[in-house]
Amino acid sequence: MCFISFFFLFFFSMMNFFFMIIFIMEDMVYFLEWEVISFNSMSIVMSILLDWMSLLFMMFVSMISSSVIFYSMSYMKSELNLNRFIILVLLFVFSMILLIISPNMISIFLGWDGLGLVSYCLVIYYQNIKSYNAGMLTALSNRIGDVMILMIISWMMNYGSWNYIFYLNFMNNDYMMKIIASLLIIAAMTKSAQIPFSSWLPAAMAAPTPVSALVHSSTLVTAGVYLLIRFNLMLIDMNFLKFLLLLSGLTMLMAGITANYEFDLKKIIALSTLSQLGLMMSILSMGLADLAFFHLLTHAMFKALLFMCAGVVIHMMNDIQDIRYMGGISMYIPLTSLCLNISNLSLCGIPFLSGFYSKDLILELVSLSNLNLFIYFLYYFSTGLTMFYTIRLLFYLMINDYNLLVIYNLYDEDYIMLKSMFMLLFMSLIVGSFLSWMIFDYPYMVYLPFNMKIMVLYVSLFGGLMGYLISNMKIYSLNKFLFTYNLSNFLSLMWFMPNLSTYGLNFYYLQMGQILMKNIDMGWSELYSGQGMYNILKNYSIFYLFFQINNFKIYLFSFILLMMFMYMLLLL
Repeated sequence: MCFISFFFLFFFSMMNFFFMIIFIMEDMVYFLEWEVISFNSMSIVMSILLDWMSLLFMMFVSMISSSVIFYSMSYMKSELNLNRFIILVLLFVFSMILLIISPNMISIFLGWDGLGLVSYCLVIYYQNIKSYNAGMLTALSNRIGDVMILMIISWMMNYGSWNYIFYLNFMNNDYMMKIIASLLIIAAMTKSAQIPFSSWLPAAMAAPTPVSALVHSSTLVTAGVYLLIRFNLMLIDMNFLKFLLLLSGLTMLMAGITANYEFDLKKIIALSTLSQLGLMMSILSMGLADLAFFHLLTHAMFKALLFMCAGVVIHMMNDIQDIRYMGGISMYIPLTSLCLNISNLSLCGIPFLSGFYSKDLILELVSLSNLNLFIYFLYYFSTGLTMFYTIRLLFYLMINDYNLLVIYNLYDEDYIMLKSMFMLLFMSLIVGSFLSWMIFDYPYMVYLPFNMKIMVLYVSLFGGLMGYLISNMKIYSLNKFLFTYNLSNFLSLMWFMPNLSTYGLNFYYLQMGQILMKNIDMGWSELYSGQGMYNILKNYSIFYLFFQINNFKIYLFSFILLMMFMYMLLLL
């Protein structure tokens, strides 16, 4: 089943690529409607929007998921229920594709909720307490976004259709559409894990590594960004966007700082995803939707590759994820180390790798814009932090001494994993320049003073230097940081967001839900509706049954008693 799924998704990816080229060259958009049922004046219609953007994104999603499924053939080979895992991954991809091609809020909601449900099933895949807690946190955080989409659906009944595509151009001044746009932004913030909904994203690392590669590159977390890109015409001149710009900038900063305190390999990569999502959301809130889409696609490739490499390293280390136990792995798995280094440097925006084309352009346009100094600082400081935690990670993994307490069986790479990784490696190298020629029909010409132009390189070099210094610090030098223990605690725990999400909010809501269920659903509600009615009817039926199974004497006796009672009443 693995191989069939891989072949189908890869073929689907190539087909989307050829159609996308035709659509861009001919400037075509296909809007397909299929009437499922028509009854009197009501008709249920399934609509599909095919344009260059949806085809291009579908191509990326199907290519990454085909690589992930091929990779899973080796990574999950000891799994007894491998087919169940593959079916879950395919359901996940199908939900994302439904979201991508839908111009209709109902079918968007089906894809959106499908992503949330299947992600819960995948996060709790390794069935233990940690996975259950992470799955519950993921599901409850995403339910907020689901409720917002439901409110949008009910609000759009005022317009007579749920096809949002018809309303984008001429209704951006309508106050009702402003409400819809605000609800949409909150929904996108929950799915793309912006502050204050950030805590579920590192927790979702409890899922198997191939799922992490899929979730953090092109499916679940990018759904919110993609929806806002689609709705970007409706979001112009909204005051709420300034608030989103601030929150997404703070998300970038928070994720970058927390990643420098983290020692779990998968969580470091998850926090880097959170940082990049903040970058996409912030550039989107500045009105540059095409740049956000560009960065979304380039980021998808190297982030999937990065997670796959992390999976190989974790396998080799006998399922240890702590980077303090690792070191010198480039001697044992050189090809995986090559892929890991290239994807990491692409994340940093090293010139002429794919991440450089989108990241450099975004930062130059931030320099060109008329934003204040605080936002400018957030962008550049977060870029420096990206380099900071990446160089620290590379030193811990590749260059520092081998730190395992016991020598494990260090083996060379698995060729099934390598083939899937090399496919993504090739894409990570070429996709930046390829997309920059294809997406933008005119080049962005950015004229800046020399120092501002190479500010990105300054910040990256400084961040890399700091990462090198931090990675060389030994345990005994950490006592200097005991003076700032409380601050370090605050920064390393994602600004206490996991605590607020679990103990602060979800715990009390779940506790309140339990009380309501006990007292109302299983209490008063039962007594005066279903259960109460059942008890009354049961008692009456027992009473009637007593008469039915007895002989004529009882009826005669009861009739005489009744007549005597009536006679007494008449005498009175």
